[in-house]
Amino acid sequence: MEERKSFQPLNLFEYEQLATKSLSQMALDYYASGAWDEVTLRDNRAAFEKFKLRPRSLVDVSQRNLATEVLAQPLQIPLLIAPMAFQCLANPQGEVATATAAASAGVGMVLSTLSTKTIEEVAAVCHDTNLQTPQWFQLYIHKDRGLTRALVERAYTAGYKALCITVDAPVLGRRERDKRNEFALPPDMQLANLTNLSGLNIPQKQGESGLFTYFAQQLDPAVTWQDLEWLESLCPLPLVVKGILRADDAVRAVESGAKAIVVSNHGGRQLDGAIASIDALAEVVDAVGDRAEVLLDGGIRRGTDILRALALGAKAVLVGRPVLWGLAVAGEAGVAHVIDILRDELDVAMALSGCASLEKIDSSLLFSEKHRSR
Repeated sequence: MEERKSFQPLNLFEYEQLATKSLSQMALDYYASGAWDEVTLRDNRAAFEKFKLRPRSLVDVSQRNLATEVLAQPLQIPLLIAPMAFQCLANPQGEVATATAAASAGVGMVLSTLSTKTIEEVAAVCHDTNLQTPQWFQLYIHKDRGLTRALVERAYTAGYKALCITVDAPVLGRRERDKRNEFALPPDMQLANLTNLSGLNIPQKQGESGLFTYFAQQLDPAVTWQDLEWLESLCPLPLVVKGILRADDAVRAVESGAKAIVVSNHGGRQLDGAIASIDALAEVVDAVGDRAEVLLDGGIRRGTDILRALALGAKAVLVGRPVLWGLAVAGEAGVAHVIDILRDELDVAMALSGCASLEKIDSSLLFSEKHRSR
């Protein structure tokens, strides 16, 4: 009898299914959940289906180039790993495994302030392998401005290439699954960047998410645009502002020093009922013009999603949860395979759309009402 082959995920959705068997209920709910009724969480994915593609025919696509640059930093494909906290909940190597897979694939990685591996441990991945792929540091501004300054200085010293400021979380969105689970980190897991620096960690609180309590106690809800100017003064790293959904905020971010903007609703984890990220993208691109680069975060699950985002004006995309699913299923190899799947799908989508390079992707690839009326 022929031996049955082991199951190999074909797409990111199958990785998600497998990850449910690899994660504790608390970790799975933390990674997968959105705020309140999870409307925005679902809309982030569903909104892509509204953008139908209009492929070009009889174009020479025998050679295709998926490489690009973001902030003058090279990427083999227009992809960065989104900042995600507590990756050691998925795999003991956590952010180090993710960074290794990202660097090997030539994609960027944004390290979360709330990582379970240190700024220096993750930076060493590129230093030790001599891989020059961009690593950015995501920053939450704490009430303790000395702590915030120290984090920025550590990231700059360690060689990170940009400072990514999350601006859509003055308080933490209400994630009811975490509240029900009384989310907290296991006893052997810490906030690697903060524990040694200030003794901070996720508290355990009966009837409440420990992360919600942490945000309420430690993060500063009084942050304004002036604080971006203060951050810009701390080091020469380019500022990236993540969490913009409006044209006027995008313009204000550029005026405050941002060199790139990430259109994002925090994966549907903050304000439930906020618009899908992809629905805000064109407005932001039009508003900032060539004054800043625009990236998209939220809902990317297929190479065709990346194609749509680029057609709407994004320079690159950020991918979050699917990376965690790959990490939970197979560690570094799982993350590498998730990236490979997206690369292969984008490559095929470009060929079938008549685009031999990223520069050929534009809004004419998307169906709109003006085409319907012809």
